[in-house]
Amino acid sequence: MNVSKRVTQIKKSAIHEMTRLSKQYDDVAFLSWAKPTSGTPQHINKASISAINKGLTGGYSQSDGLPELREEIAKKLNRDNKINACISEIIVTVGAIEGLAATVMATIDPGDEVIMPTPTYSTHIQQVELASGNPVLIPLLEEKNFDLDIQAIKNAVTPKTKAIMYCSPSNPTGTVFSEKKLREIAKIALENNLTVITDEAYEYFTFDDHKHFSIASIPEMKKNVVSVFTFTKSYAMTGWRVGYLHADEELIPQIKKAHIPFVICAPVVSQYAAIGALKGSQDCISEFRGHYLNTRDLMCERLDNLRSVFEYNKPSGSYLMFPKILGDQGKDSIEFSKKLLKDIQVSTTPGIAFGPTGESHIRLSFCVSEDIINKAFDRMDKYFKD
Repeated sequence: MNVSKRVTQIKKSAIHEMTRLSKQYDDVAFLSWAKPTSGTPQHINKASISAINKGLTGGYSQSDGLPELREEIAKKLNRDNKINACISEIIVTVGAIEGLAATVMATIDPGDEVIMPTPTYSTHIQQVELASGNPVLIPLLEEKNFDLDIQAIKNAVTPKTKAIMYCSPSNPTGTVFSEKKLREIAKIALENNLTVITDEAYEYFTFDDHKHFSIASIPEMKKNVVSVFTFTKSYAMTGWRVGYLHADEELIPQIKKAHIPFVICAPVVSQYAAIGALKGSQDCISEFRGHYLNTRDLMCERLDNLRSVFEYNKPSGSYLMFPKILGDQGKDSIEFSKKLLKDIQVSTTPGIAFGPTGESHIRLSFCVSEDIINKAFDRMDKYFKD
């Protein structure tokens, strides 16, 4: 049996392994899934049903997406992200993941280096590896709430460096990178002619006066940024698999060369749902943000009662946090997570899934109900204090 070396070098996903193991137990309290539990808003469901009933969803769309959807996306990017966008600079993708994958394939050659502040979402690392590129992992500053280490990023640039790839608000740490720091990243990119690839999936979920900043809003960066977004988080559309990217008009045809052989086009029914999301009420986003703020504060309160086990940075965005496991039990985050699942049926995500600097941590999601958080922490309180 012949298997690609690119694939064999990639480790099995710890995230999906925990999901598989969780199915062996009853009454699991899930803090491991980074998917909203609120359900897709009804006006979005109705938009897709209407498109089905009108017979609009049985064929392909053009590869870069329905024109009406791209027009609405361009309006949103101009309004919310301050990105000077037009329809010819947008591709509708199968979630943010496919948009990122197509971008990496279009911009990275074998042996090229991609600087990635870590911990970061594991799929980003794997995408670079699948393109035969080399991820250069630069640790975030945990003592500063997992902030960017600008000097370390500068020092990491070599003649082989092609791109900088980051996620803000961050999965898994919940950090929102500041405009000041991202302008410094932009300066590094322009000085070295690097592409910046952004994952902005959690753009609307920021707390405590932190603001999301899109680096593509810097006019000088127009030819040096590919910005990737998704409907998954903003509108609780995990299963619809629809997102989009924005890039300079000259780069779009090259990204499409990777996009088309992967997927042809995003699911058409999902594109009509996305139109409904953008044209309909945006109250759901505010409601989700308010819920996540409440559940974040609840999770922090519950973690405060387990200070002998965890220490943490309060997340400034997303709906995820990344507490550190104290003592010897933190040496192997996979075993720690497996033990919580086996002993008390609490599902968490091992930190090692997000790069080497994620070891000794677990990722916890607070996009669930308060009842689930309380159930999980009631079990952990008893477990660690017995």
